[in-house]
Amino acid sequence: AATQGFVDALNTILGSEHVNIDVQVASGDSTTCTPIVNSFVNKKVDLIMANATPALQAAYNATTSIPILGTSVTEYGVALGLSDFSGTVGGNISGTSDLAPLTEQADMILELVPQAKNVGLLYCSAEPNSEYQVKVVEDYLSNKGLTCTRYSFSDSNDVAAVTTKAAADSDVIYIPTDNTAASCAEAIKGAATKPIVAGEEGICKGCGVATLSISYYDLGYKTGEMAYEILVNGADVSTMPIAFAPQFTKKYNAAICEALGITVPDDYIPMD
Repeated sequence: AATQGFVDALNTILGSEHVNIDVQVASGDSTTCTPIVNSFVNKKVDLIMANATPALQAAYNATTSIPILGTSVTEYGVALGLSDFSGTVGGNISGTSDLAPLTEQADMILELVPQAKNVGLLYCSAEPNSEYQVKVVEDYLSNKGLTCTRYSFSDSNDVAAVTTKAAADSDVIYIPTDNTAASCAEAIKGAATKPIVAGEEGICKGCGVATLSISYYDLGYKTGEMAYEILVNGADVSTMPIAFAPQFTKKYNAAICEALGITVPDDYIPMD
């Protein structure tokens, strides 16, 4: 959806006859990102859009001269190993973040499962952005008196077993925006017997009760607008701060909420 938004933005603003967009998909294999990006560098493209953290990291390592815009990246400082990140990456990189306010996500746990005392934090240990989100939520909920326990899986092979353990030990589970969890949502649903609050809508549709949702299409469209500023108006990518989704919406998964007996407040809307 973010890629489509990016493409549509440039085709709309520039006109499709004035822009050539080469879309290459790594198909969930992060190692494939490197040869794709290297081919872009060899072609001397004018700009690289990198969708999600592995693509951004590959682009970051491939060129310091071609402008790079990331999208669907949660936290750029964590993704790129920047110790002094304060909202602007600098160099040849900027982009958009899919991070929803983490404390507001945590508050949804308190709203939907008010009796909860033990929260399981379920995520992939190989994804640094997931570690970042889990740490913020863990600190926030711990300060409110809840007991938080981390349950991490290394890849898709141990998702079901780790989820089963998390569900047995917890009153509610939190899953951040996590690529591996998103690809394994059905396996998580099959193993989870407790409510799951998810960091993004894709995971929530598969296995969650609720999420603080953004539109990835709109996020990609915003990234396309940034590309236009760079390519046509000469904007300096090094000074462009990371942009965020324009709005967030509380959404719930009606079927799973009904199955688990979750009462949803009036300010939540059902997912499509």
